[in-house]
Amino acid sequence: MQHNQPEFGKGKEISNTSLVPPVLSDYMSYREYLADYYQYKRKASKGSLRQYNYAVFSAAANIKSPNYLKMIIEGKRNLSEDMIGKFGKALGFNKEQTEEFRLLVNFTQATDPADRNIFLKKMSEHRVGVKLKTGEIDRKSFEKVPNWVAWIVYAMVDQEGVSFDTASLKALLRGKASEDEIENSLQTLIASGDLRRDEKTGEIKKARSLTESPEDIPVALVRKLQSQLMYLGLESIYQDQPTEREFGTLTMSLTKAEFEEIKFKLRQMRKGLNKDNSIARMKSKGERVYQLNIQLFPVTNAVAGVEASHQHSHVVTSGLEMNIAESIIEAAAPSAEAVAKAEAVLAQAAEVAVAQPVAMAPVTSKAQPQVAPTAPASKSDANKAPTNVSSLASAAASAAELFR
Repeated sequence: MQHNQPEFGKGKEISNTSLVPPVLSDYMSYREYLADYYQYKRKASKGSLRQYNYAVFSAAANIKSPNYLKMIIEGKRNLSEDMIGKFGKALGFNKEQTEEFRLLVNFTQATDPADRNIFLKKMSEHRVGVKLKTGEIDRKSFEKVPNWVAWIVYAMVDQEGVSFDTASLKALLRGKASEDEIENSLQTLIASGDLRRDEKTGEIKKARSLTESPEDIPVALVRKLQSQLMYLGLESIYQDQPTEREFGTLTMSLTKAEFEEIKFKLRQMRKGLNKDNSIARMKSKGERVYQLNIQLFPVTNAVAGVEASHQHSHVVTSGLEMNIAESIIEAAAPSAEAVAKAEAVLAQAAEVAVAQPVAMAPVTSKAQPQVAPTAPASKSDANKAPTNVSSLASAAASAAELFR
């Protein structure tokens, strides 16, 4: 999904003809919100006997300093817990809005990245809850989007040796979720038809893709799920050994065209990894569930006028390539017929196929019993390998076609 958002660090312009008060939930900085709120009040009171100013705000907040709001907006002062309540009163907030403002203040003023992530998670959950209560987000749409627990439980169907009882799942999830959360997630997945229980064997199997219409999912819910999965990555830095995960960062200056090119390549890589994994899991189950998060985002704004000049001087990749619909799930669950065809094709290449694991952050422990290591190929198999290279390539290509 692609959603346009205001550039961070730049407040929204308020039209002189149609004055609309700023909405708190649209902001990721309380200082920007206060600046826009002040400008809105100034324009709304233009022509009145007493135009709105900093002193009026201070009086409403019961603050002695007439320029206190100005110092807060400019970043010269921080808001204390006591002042947050006073500001909420002056801004005309109700209880829920004041709580959201408190979370936004804590997020903005936090200096440690880990603390900022915690406040961001809390603020996201609060905003989603408010929108559900007001009806801005339809509850049916909300229920269609699984939380991170359901997301992982769904993937655990492809993990070897998993027993889908609550206690076992909690242990494999390393205690990150409560038994109630796990049970509710499992039952929701079954009730929604995403998972099904085999009547004869009792085995849990995938029935369909988790999100068949990702374009219908509200932006706030997508952000909530993505932030939850990214937060798991933050925890992995401190919990998992470097040999069990792969983390790397790269900070670089890019033109708009270069950014679009990298974004396109990352999407193609993600789709390719998902396709390869889907084919591999039809042959055998995995040992653990891993979470792969891919992030590419700006950390500075462009200098005024620079970005526009680069857009005219560089050849940008075609809009058709750039506007690929982004979904949460990369590939829908293959049909039974497609699975049967793929298995038949893969069987021809099984003797010489070698699986290459992708290093990512694990989100589950290995289930017991562990998968036995693959036996080394015999000399006769090794001798056959060179003659089967072309047939292997053909078989792999045929299997890949089933998932396009």
